[in-house]
Amino acid sequence: MTVNVINGTMNSNEINYYAQHIRKNNPGMEIDSLTLTICDDGFVDAAYDLHPVPFERIRRITGYLVGTVDRFNNAKRAEEHDRVKHMSCN
Repeated sequence: MTVNVINGTMNSNEINYYAQHIRKNNPGMEIDSLTLTICDDGFVDAAYDLHPVPFERIRRITGYLVGTVDRFNNAKRAEEHDRVKHMSCN
């Protein structure tokens, strides 16, 4: 995360406060850049750019929560191959 403070200085605790507030209000997003502008009246204007946090799809296969079957041994791979796959009702 890139942080710019304009019209003054802020310590790391103050910057972290604003970053935590942004993360709390934007779940599933990560901050790319944060610009904090200290105004004449003492208020702080925060401008920021966000990007989504990548996620891995997790499925339940043969009783295990997995993303992929690449770490399964031969017996588990055979069990996964032989299982009955159900169609959705969409």
